Amino acid sequence: MFGFDLGTIGFVVLAAVSAGGIAYVLLFNTISSEKTTERRLETVKKGESERSQARALRERNNEAARRRKTIQDSLQELEQKQKNKERSSTNPPLRLLLKQAGLEITPQKFYMFSAICGAAVGLVTLVAGANPLLALGAAVAGGLGLPRWYVSFKRKRRIAAFLEEFPNALDIIVRAVRSGLPFNDAIRMIAAEAREPVRTEFRRIVEAQHLGLSAPEATARMVESMPCPEANFFAIVIQIQSQSGGNLSEALSNLARVLRNRKKMKARVQALSMEAKASAAIIGALPPLVAFIVFLTSPDYIMPLFTTTTGHFLLLICAVWMGLGIFIMRQMINFKV
Repeated sequence: MFGFDLGTIGFVVLAAVSAGGIAYVLLFNTISSEKTTERRLETVKKGESERSQARALRERNNEAARRRKTIQDSLQELEQKQKNKERSSTNPPLRLLLKQAGLEITPQKFYMFSAICGAAVGLVTLVAGANPLLALGAAVAGGLGLPRWYVSFKRKRRIAAFLEEFPNALDIIVRAVRSGLPFNDAIRMIAAEAREPVRTEFRRIVEAQHLGLSAPEATARMVESMPCPEANFFAIVIQIQSQSGGNLSEALSNLARVLRNRKKMKARVQALSMEAKASAAIIGALPPLVAFIVFLTSPDYIMPLFTTTTGHFLLLICAVWMGLGIFIMRQMINFKV
């Protein structure tokens, strides 16, 4: 019984092994092909994943290259525009000069005031006892020089007031943008609440936007009425941010910090050059002061300079040389930051 059982069990085991062997032989090609297919699928999936990663990396590189190209083109365009503006700002037309000075008059009225000023200077010179030729020269100098000097004085004073208030306006814009307020609303807030002349300049930006111009185009026009590097920096930041994107509040915050550092550097240069300016003022004031003292102590000694033709000629030569010396000293101590 026990032997029968072992034989039966052995037969069953052999039959099972034989059946398994036959099944393996019959299914070997199928199993092998499935394994090959799985390996191929894994290879294909791995290759597809690598290609996807390579494609994504290539797209990121292309996007970065396009962004760099856009920024470079923008900078080149802005540089070309700045060169054109610098060429035009060296000798701006009278209409633009009056606008930069903040004078709400037309060129025709300016010419009329210049004629009146020249006539008044010539009349005063003639009444003072000068000869008609000298009075005519004084009238021409008064008509051409005094009004333009006044416009230049107002222009420099207005630019200085703008630079004093502009960093504060940028800080307000930065806070408004960080709090979620749109940039255009921040510009309107500055146009309504800032001090002059910043308020007028930003009001012009708002008016330009109402006419259909975009924010970069409107800010770029600020340089025409406010010819200073700081206004140009602001226009460049807005234009680059609009084309390439980025954090506007951070860019404007950096710009405000740069402007304040420029202001500190100017003040430092001003303080360091005060000694040279004082020396230049003393040297320039010595000849007239000495002449006045000599006139008080010995009038007969110095009067020939004012009563003779030779004296007039010497005074003219002295005035030319004094003017040349003052101009050279001014150029030596006039540092630009």
